[in-house]
Amino acid sequence: MKAQTILVIGGGIGGLTAAIALRSRGHRVTVIERDPTWSVYGVGIIQQSNVVRAMSQLGLLDDYLSAGVGFDAVEIFMPDGHKIARVPTPQLVPGKPANVGIGRPALHKVLGDRAIASGAQVRLGLTAEALEDDGAGVDVHFSDGTREVYDLVIGADGVYSQTRKALFPDLPDPEFTGQAVWRYNFPRPADLDVLQVYNGPTGVGLVPVSDALMYMYVTTPEPGNPRYPREGLAAAMRGKLAHTAPAIQALARQILDDEGVVYRPLEVLLVDGPWHKGRIVLVGDAIHATTPHLGQGAGMAVEDSIVLAEEIERAETPQQAFEAYRARRFERCAYIVRESLAICHGQIGKGPPVDNAKATHAMFDVVAQPI
Repeated sequence: MKAQTILVIGGGIGGLTAAIALRSRGHRVTVIERDPTWSVYGVGIIQQSNVVRAMSQLGLLDDYLSAGVGFDAVEIFMPDGHKIARVPTPQLVPGKPANVGIGRPALHKVLGDRAIASGAQVRLGLTAEALEDDGAGVDVHFSDGTREVYDLVIGADGVYSQTRKALFPDLPDPEFTGQAVWRYNFPRPADLDVLQVYNGPTGVGLVPVSDALMYMYVTTPEPGNPRYPREGLAAAMRGKLAHTAPAIQALARQILDDEGVVYRPLEVLLVDGPWHKGRIVLVGDAIHATTPHLGQGAGMAVEDSIVLAEEIERAETPQQAFEAYRARRFERCAYIVRESLAICHGQIGKGPPVDNAKATHAMFDVVAQPI
């Protein structure tokens, strides 16, 4: 298709990479983000070799790598702290790291700066209140009372996507898995040069994100999906680590700041049916939200953005572009959702235990394939 006027709903990882990929192909792009401060929580994120490759495709690799920490293996530990495997991870960009740990604010800055520099318009504190698709364009009613017409609309507004609800009101809500994740930042030890994963009913990972910083993630069974008040959140996280490996218990004693704890119930969503309706299409967590057990949630959103931009450029109609995009993405994204959920259920006794080392090996083989 020739240059389109495109609205991207959501200014997170998927929305910003979509904007960057689309601007590189000459489309006119506006990104709206409901948060007027455009902030992200201050812990880190793991990104695998396929994301390194994707950042290279987006022309972002140098900025991206300079903002994080690269590493080329994953170490797996038993609950008692005994190391059982070191899994080498394949480099997909020659001479560059296979994996990256990066702070979410640092990643957000890299993507936001590039989206704006590319010419995308970013509007904050704004939502799309109504989407009226007449077949020739989408008339968007914004929360500030204004209206504009776009050729295409991309919903990149996350697991609780209002765009998805508007398109497919009968779809079920995201499903709580029975598990949650806790995250907290620590000073980084000099010898932590890989992702370290501790198995067990309480799963723990240590991830380097800068020269000075690492973060810990902790997955815990949470029957009934409880809500924890902000006051006392650090003590609650410490309590979850009472029976972990000695090295993890030592770190737990440093968890003192309630405001520094990020707690999130884990929910999943995989839409088996269409990923678009008319001129409106969904990407990332809005259509295939996963648990973090394989570290691929953001990676799938980044890949979605690249594939969608390619198919919009290649196709003659939005229908052709959106169907081709889903055809290229569904099996890969479904694999990540299902295999991550299998690990989650194995950890909390809702399914058979999963060998993390084998699952990680298999995942790297899958995501190494072209998108």
